[in-house]
Amino acid sequence: SVPRCYLNKQLATVRVLKGEPAELSCTVSKDSVTGTWFKDGLKLTSMDGVVFEKKGFVHKLIINKAADIHAGKYRFEGGDVKTEASIFVEDPPQVDKVLLKNLTSVPTVAKAGEGVKVQIPFEGRGPIRATWLKDRMELGDDTRIRVDKTDTCTTLSISSCDRRDCGDYKVRLKNDSGVLEINLKLVVIDKPQPPAGPIKIVESSANNITIQWKPPKDDGGKPVQRYLVERQQVGRNDWETLGETPRSCTSFTTSKVEEEMSYYFRVRAVNAEGASDALESGEVTAAAKASPGAPDRPEVISASRDTITISWKAPRKTGTSQIMGYIVQKRKKGTVTWLPVTNVPVKDKKLKVTSLKKGVQYEFRVAAVNAAGTGQPSEPSEPAFAQDPTKSPGQVQDLKVSSSDSTSVTLTWNKPEVQDGNDVKGYEVEMRPCNSLSWTKCFTLPAESTSCRVQGLQAREKLFLRVRALSDSGPGEASELQACAGAAAPVVSPRLLIDDTVKNFLVIKAGDPIRVKIPFEGSPEPVVSWLKDGLPLPSRAAVSTEDGSAQLLLRAAEFSDSGTYTVQLGDGLGKRETFSFQVQITDIPQPPGAIRLEENVPGTVTVTWEPSASEQWEKSLHYTVLKRESQKGLWHVLGDLIYNNKFTFTRVVPGRDYYFRVMAKNDLGASDPSETVQPWRIRKTKAEFLVKAQRYRGVNQNQPPRFLVPLKPHVVVMGSECHMSCAVGGHPAPKITWYKDSRDLSRDPNYFCTNDFGVCSLVVLGVTKQDEGEYMVEASNEVGRAFSKAFLAIKGES
Repeated sequence: SVPRCYLNKQLATVRVLKGEPAELSCTVSKDSVTGTWFKDGLKLTSMDGVVFEKKGFVHKLIINKAADIHAGKYRFEGGDVKTEASIFVEDPPQVDKVLLKNLTSVPTVAKAGEGVKVQIPFEGRGPIRATWLKDRMELGDDTRIRVDKTDTCTTLSISSCDRRDCGDYKVRLKNDSGVLEINLKLVVIDKPQPPAGPIKIVESSANNITIQWKPPKDDGGKPVQRYLVERQQVGRNDWETLGETPRSCTSFTTSKVEEEMSYYFRVRAVNAEGASDALESGEVTAAAKASPGAPDRPEVISASRDTITISWKAPRKTGTSQIMGYIVQKRKKGTVTWLPVTNVPVKDKKLKVTSLKKGVQYEFRVAAVNAAGTGQPSEPSEPAFAQDPTKSPGQVQDLKVSSSDSTSVTLTWNKPEVQDGNDVKGYEVEMRPCNSLSWTKCFTLPAESTSCRVQGLQAREKLFLRVRALSDSGPGEASELQACAGAAAPVVSPRLLIDDTVKNFLVIKAGDPIRVKIPFEGSPEPVVSWLKDGLPLPSRAAVSTEDGSAQLLLRAAEFSDSGTYTVQLGDGLGKRETFSFQVQITDIPQPPGAIRLEENVPGTVTVTWEPSASEQWEKSLHYTVLKRESQKGLWHVLGDLIYNNKFTFTRVVPGRDYYFRVMAKNDLGASDPSETVQPWRIRKTKAEFLVKAQRYRGVNQNQPPRFLVPLKPHVVVMGSECHMSCAVGGHPAPKITWYKDSRDLSRDPNYFCTNDFGVCSLVVLGVTKQDEGEYMVEASNEVGRAFSKAFLAIKGES
């Protein structure tokens, strides 16, 4: 009998990209087998781009360049052998490589107000679905944005760009062979936003006013080049340009001021596209001149045989202009005459006084100088000898390790004993490993500190530590000890500590922050990651991990932030623990649309209205209908919890006017109302009536007091005058009484009150901090009483 032929290697299915080569091969047990190839059940004798090859026991079908016609099911038959496999030709979406490089590497730039059109031609097996996304949200058509697609091209058109359109865009092309994603960036340039306020008054004196602001939150896509500063005198209409500052300077000082004159200031940011809208200040008053107060007594820092170094602090009261320097004087202890140390004011608040006599005891005092003159001198300093210091400080006392853990050691000590008035000025801490003789400085601490923590150690690491006191005469002798870090913390598997404080469903109002804090444990500290709907968090989200808690923060919630959030803990070895929670973003609803009134049934009125725009995102939205029977009457609820856009009122009284309003409501509150403008009335049959004339009783001209112009709050500089005024009407003419914090000011000589035909004024001469508070004026006559209140704030001298 003839041996049977059998397969050594059968055909295998092949997936190939369009245009790439492909090959099917099988191996039989006999060299004499010729074999036949079939495609989709039909015998192949020849085919474009296909070569049949036989080498010994191996039979091959070779495709030089795969095309759609080559896709199908292939079969090889030879002798007793039969085997089959398929060829799949993949044709995913493709974009020209040069165009793709330009789109992804170079941002698209447009000016605000201009149109943008981004067109991307593509190839691939249809149908191809094209999707445009911005900040991971799919774009749809609206009044400005349009997305178009043909069989070979997709286009994004924006009719009028603004800064909201800046950001990262993604084009996703998808068919049954694959997905192509293209990342783009759009930059819209515009004038900057106004500088961030409010404008801060750094100095307001008789000679200068200095203002300060912050850079704009949005520079319009181009760097701010400069700031324009303008000024308007109170009571005038024109603005005066004072000057410009470079982008790096956000303050401006003007010396064009008059004493006790009030001004407004405004600032604009300028970039290559133009100037922003203006940020305006409140009313700023230039103060009258005043000299500074006395500084605290100066302190002696160090001394030598012919010098003594002193320092001092600026006075609490600096007057109404900037301090220009200080006058320093000296005298020998026991004498009366003060002598100047320098011929000109000292700019610094520290001075080394030279040319002193050795062994003589000196005292020093300081006075501040500003544009108004020299202020009061300070109290004299403690007496000090002009002599060299004697000894360095002694050793620190009771140096010991107060606590330790696996990575740190904490030291404590006591101050050294004082030697000959040589005070300690600080401490120096050094360390060295047990296997080294070199010391490394860890800290230099102030004199008040008598403890420190040495961190960054290995578990059970041994080391030597030493501490020495420092003084003006140099470092003292060191105290030394040996220390050891604690054992490593035990390994604890990562675990989320979910309790009643951690909610699995949050309802957040749009614009409010989203704050979530989830405690966990694990040692070493686990890796924390966050997801939203299974994807990375939006770029606005801030996450942090500290003190055993994972924290999530979005400062201003948007409707797109609704979804499922997941926090994951990982130990780096593949073990994970997760917790998910839902976030729903909502807001007070938008008001309903226009209201229509119809009398479908006699004696009734049917109220219909356009739905609130919030119905698109608020599932629990409902409506409340109210009515009133005159323009100034009270509103009464007719119907609540209405889930459609219609309500019928049946108890209509003929001849009476009705006004209606509709509000949209949800769990957060009610919208602004929509109201009818014209009254609704059902005519009634007129009845005859008689009019009886009444006796004339005359006109009562008495009127209760009323404030025609109320009091206004004031902010004034300490030491200046404050004028508060109001206007009062009433008959008979009201009696006027002033109060401060409920205290009658009628007989207080520090306040001057006038009443000129209903214009009432209160003048406070030379205001102090005690004058700050709430002021009230009372107007009373035999018909009634009226009150007006305002707050006076005192600003410290600059």
